[in-house]
Amino acid sequence: MPEAIMNGILKDTINFQDGSIVSKQIIKKPNGNITLFAFDKDETLTEHTSPYEAFVFVVEGEMEIKIGGNPFLIKAGEIIVMPPNVPHALRASQKSKMLLTMIK
Repeated sequence: MPEAIMNGILKDTINFQDGSIVSKQIIKKPNGNITLFAFDKDETLTEHTSPYEAFVFVVEGEMEIKIGGNPFLIKAGEIIVMPPNVPHALRASQKSKMLLTMIK
């Protein structure tokens, strides 16, 4: 039997908070993790790098994701993969929820 079973509609498992970014860790394992985020409109994660590959799935809303200085507009239902060691930044152009999968 698995440690935990999560059942439901992904976007309903986290709520928006005015002027903030809310996160909920879904899975944390030695080889990677999955985190759900809720961004209020215009909230950002400033440019940073990660030594790991990252898979982003926009669950709701619309995000501008810059990878290596190149902007990408990712809408609900779309994905983008961020390569390791390449600077990236995120901005919610509207209230948005995204699922981040980091693979170590």
